[in-house]
Amino acid sequence: METVSLDTPIGFLQASISEGKITSLDFSDDETGANSVRVSHPILQQLQRYFEDPRFPFAVDISPQGTEYQQRVWDALRQIPVGSTITYGELAKRLGSSARAIGNACRKNPVPLIVPCHRVVSQKGIGGFMGQVNGKEIAIKQWLLRHEGVEY
Repeated sequence: METVSLDTPIGFLQASISEGKITSLDFSDDETGANSVRVSHPILQQLQRYFEDPRFPFAVDISPQGTEYQQRVWDALRQIPVGSTITYGELAKRLGSSARAIGNACRKNPVPLIVPCHRVVSQKGIGGFMGQVNGKEIAIKQWLLRHEGVEY
């Protein structure tokens, strides 16, 4: 397992990599815990490109660990285009599920950005992000949406 870190406009992003696949992405206030900060790493180069151009198509392998249901939701999240949002309820209808179950799968998403759970919003507002409904997590979600051309 390798951990690499990238300084982004919204804080450090730490990628855990196993056998060349991203297993998790975590936002952090500092680079503590990262074994290296090498923007030359191919995965970090792709993440950097996203921060330069939100329409950059990721071509990285991921290996998020989750239930069969979570995997199904995460696959659906990857189909939401940049600059678009969908409500928890709308996604639930598409998958024959409930809005709460969609929110729980989003909360457990280990690879945000690549699996863009930030594009799922509440019917009445921005919704949550990384298990929170306010604070720095919501500020990150707002930044990501604005970066992609969506105002919230």
